[in-house]
Amino acid sequence: MHDPTALRPVRDRRARRERRRQADRRFGTRLLAAAGVAAVAAVAFGMLLTLVEGQWRPLSHLDALAAQDLHRYAMHHREWTAVLHLLSDRVWDPVTLRAAVALLTAWLVYRRAWRLAAWAAVTAVAGGLVGLLVKSVVGRARPVLQDPVAHAPGYSFPSGHAMTATTSFAIFMLILAPLLPRAWRIAGWCVAVLCVLGTGFTRVALGVHWFSDVLGGWLLGLTIVAFTAWAFEAWRVDVGRSYTPVSDGLEPELTEATPEPRLRTR
Repeated sequence: MHDPTALRPVRDRRARRERRRQADRRFGTRLLAAAGVAAVAAVAFGMLLTLVEGQWRPLSHLDALAAQDLHRYAMHHREWTAVLHLLSDRVWDPVTLRAAVALLTAWLVYRRAWRLAAWAAVTAVAGGLVGLLVKSVVGRARPVLQDPVAHAPGYSFPSGHAMTATTSFAIFMLILAPLLPRAWRIAGWCVAVLCVLGTGFTRVALGVHWFSDVLGGWLLGLTIVAFTAWAFEAWRVDVGRSYTPVSDGLEPELTEATPEPRLRTR
């Protein structure tokens, strides 16, 4: 008779290999999904840019209608306008958000999460530089309204506030999610999305951006985040890290004493 215990190591090895193959397939699926999101966002942004440059009438009409209606409301509700200024010029201002990302990056360096810190810095800097480049190339003028309630320098498309909010809040959640209790993560993502949407709304309501500017900022910011997150996930595959869902953040190991994978020595 065969000893059942003698076959146990073989079955265990097979089970481990099967779990590893399944994890690799899920990881590959996640990488493809990140690349797909980046591609879709990039294509959508390209189409929007084409419509803006071609002054597509339905989009121009939507821009004008949103600007006029929101401006009229802001003119007759000064307290509401003051709140919009506080949110847009202080709370969700690009300088404020970039400073918060810089502090978070410094903390990651302190935690010795070198690659995650590099990802945050590259994502934030790339978002800012790409936004400025596209603004200069497109050269779209900002809305001109009678009795404006706010002023902003530079070109209009895409909205720098909307783009910075998209990249910054994505950085916050993709980094900090592992540190939040699982029950709070959905709430955290909801707050992040509301902040991004709110940032765009304030820019249109204050009359310093067209709606299509804000939409362009959201799409371009999403493209940047998706591409850099895809690169980070590819690195995780190279070092043999296991699959993790996006809701758990880019690096769940951040909760450990040593987030970076240790080099194996013989």
